This record gives sequence, structure tokens and C-alpha cells, in this order.
Amino acid sequence: MKRTFLISLVVLLFGAASLEAQTNPEDIALAKDEFQNLFYESLTQKGIENYDKAVIALEKCLKMQPNNATIFFELGKNYLAQKKYKDAYDNFDKATKIDPKNKWFWVGLYDVCYETKDWDQAIVIVSKLVEFKKDYEEDLVSLYMNTQQFDKALALINKLNDNVGKSDMRENYKMQILRDTKYQGAEKENLIAQIKKYPKEESNYVALIFLYSESNQEDKATEVAKALEREIPNSDWAQVSLFKHHLNNGDGPNAIKAMNLVLASNKIDSKIKHRILNEFLIFVKDKPEYDKDFEKAIGYFDNDREVQVAKEIGKFFHTKKNWDKTIRYYEMHLRSYPDDVETQLLLLQAYTEKTDFATLANKAETLVEAYPLQPQFYYYAGLANNQLKNFKKAKDLLESGLDYVVDDAATEINFNIQLGEAYNGLGDMKKKEQYFSKAEKLLKNKK
Repeated sequence: MKRTFLISLVVLLFGAASLEAQTNPEDIALAKDEFQNLFYESLTQKGIENYDKAVIALEKCLKMQPNNATIFFELGKNYLAQKKYKDAYDNFDKATKIDPKNKWFWVGLYDVCYETKDWDQAIVIVSKLVEFKKDYEEDLVSLYMNTQQFDKALALINKLNDNVGKSDMRENYKMQILRDTKYQGAEKENLIAQIKKYPKEESNYVALIFLYSESNQEDKATEVAKALEREIPNSDWAQVSLFKHHLNNGDGPNAIKAMNLVLASNKIDSKIKHRILNEFLIFVKDKPEYDKDFEKAIGYFDNDREVQVAKEIGKFFHTKKNWDKTIRYYEMHLRSYPDDVETQLLLLQAYTEKTDFATLANKAETLVEAYPLQPQFYYYAGLANNQLKNFKKAKDLLESGLDYVVDDAATEINFNIQLGEAYNGLGDMKKKEQYFSKAEKLLKNKK
């Protein structure tokens, strides 16, 4: 603690002392010297964490000046350091009763409440501290959240947002509160009032659109989006809601226009963009006239490393058995991720389902060269060549690939079936039966 602060404390202490007018001046000087020495002793002992000795010195000071609020304050600090919370609170409280206008005495009480997690009492103390400094309203918001007084928290959050601007912490609190629908009505009214007051503040429209959408009031969400577009014509957020409106009305061209504005925006969260793309996918899955627009939309996600969009769309069409679109989107994905073995295998299976064995053979053989230890690529190459009646080539590929099958009964069964087919095509009935029998035995063991 700085020396200048010590001196100011001593001045404060002596200023609080009331001495009788008739007291001998020499006695006054001696009393001052003794008090000063004891007080400095308490500060010194507290500085080296000898809190018990500091308390003893302060108690001696208190006998000399029993109504000195600063002594009680210092006692409170020493007890707090020792985690003697009741003693600390009692002494800070005595200080506030003697001098209720000293902010730091109330801060001491707040410190005890905070340490003991007595949030209810902390609210009482902080409500007093707000009279000294408005910044303590931020603490009050957190205390209301801790005590689940969400209505008071929401009201104070909105007041602070209006007076001092938004903060990340308060916005996070607000999101937590608004998960409970019973608070959404009041927030809608607040946002409507904010929009009237600040018609150029985009975030209020966005929040209101979100609340209406969450409560399935899509018509009202659309009205707000249109109002946002009127007030702020270049708002990307307006297009988020308008996209859904156009989609629900079957208005493909306007939905596409809104979607492209959203997907190109740096303001819109990627989760919202993914949701919009998924909604557009469901809209266009049976409408080939929108294929080019859909592929353009996918292009916005080329650099998205969190979700591999083209691959996921390929899987979507895979489940629908739309093999042409499945292949298109798997290949689109592989242009950016050529080493994605899982997608390569999915692509080979799609070509198999489509019965495009010439392309299957070409792609699988290329992959065998690139990944010589991956048995599945040998399998697809062998299957394709069997279908193309290239039995000798199929046999060689399958026998080579079988060496790499380890602890995978299903794959081993498939290899043996295809080898049986290859030897059948080559006219070697003995080998054919050998491989078919082995496949049958493996199949029984698997069951």
C-alpha cells in the first residue's frame, strides 16, 4: 500500500476523533502518537499477512476511538482475508452504519457476499452501490441471473442496452432468458418499442424476427423483415426471413435472389446459411430446373471446413437413390477433397447402383494405383471387370486385394463371391466352387 494512502487514512482517523477541549495538549500528542503507531502496526501486519496481529492492533485503536468507521472497515478486511466471513460482514456493516456515504464500506459488504455466494444479500448491497456508481448495474444483472429473477434481469438488460449499448455478456444472458417462452411476450413488446424509437437499428428487427419465427408466427416475422428492408434496403438479415416467405409461397426466383444475398453476406452466421441451403435442397430435389441455382449455392461453401456441404448433399441424394445427383455431388466434393477415402467408396457404390461399370472400372483401377493398401478399391475394380467380362483382369485384381483384407468378414465374403464369378467366366469350375463355398461358410459363421 502506498505511503500517501497510509497518511490519508491516518488523517481520516484523526479527523474522526473527538477530543475534549480541556484535555492537556501533551496528552493529546501522546494519544495521537499511540493511535498512529497502532494503526501503522495493523497495516504493516496485514501487509505481511499476520492478520491476527493486525486485528489486535486495530482492537486497541477501537478502544481509543470506538466510533471510527475506518477501524471497523480495516477489521472487516482482515477478517475477510482470514475467511472469517461473519466477523468481516459485521465489521463492514458497523462501518456503513457510522458512515453510510462511504462507498468502500459497502464494497466490503459486497465482497463478503460474493465470497460466500450469498446472492440475495448481494442484491441488497449492490442496489445501494448503484447509488454511488451506475456501473454496478452490470453486477446486478448477473445477480438477478444467479437468483433466477429473470424478469428483473431482462428489464435491467433492456434498460442498459438502451442507455449504454449492448454487451456480449448481457446478450448471452438475454438468450438464456428468452429460451423460456413466458418471457418472449415482454421481449417482443420491448423490441417493437425499440424499433419505433430507433428505426435504423438493424439488430432489433433481427431479434424480433427470430422471436416470431421461434413461436411459429411466420406472418409476423415476414412483416418485420419487410419493414427492415424498407428502413434498411441493403440489410442482409431481411433476406433471411424473406427467403423463407418466398419458399413457402413457391416463389423460386425470389427465394433464390434472397438466398444468394444471404449466402454471400459476411454478416450472417454459417449455421443460418446451412439451414437456408437445406431448406432450398428440400424445395428443389424434384425440380431439375433449379439444378444450376443449387450448384451455385453450394459454391458459397467451398471454403467451409466445418461442414463438407457437397458431400452431405451427395449423401442426401444417395438415400433417395437418385444416382445421377448422388454422383454429381460426390464428385464435386472430391474436387476439393481428393483424399477423402470414405467419399471415394460412396462414389464407387453409386456407380455400381447405376450399373455404369465402365466408369466404375476406370475409377476403381485408378484408385488401386493411388491407394494400393485399400482392399475395397480392388473389390470394386474386380466387380466392374467381371460385369464387363474382363474375367482375367478381375481375377488378378481380386486376388491381389484379398491379401489386404484383415478382420473384415463382410468384405472377405464379397471378394470370394466375385472371385467365384471371375473363375466361372474363365471356365474353372473347381476354383469357382472353392470360392463360392468359402463365401457360404463365412456367411454362416457371420450369422
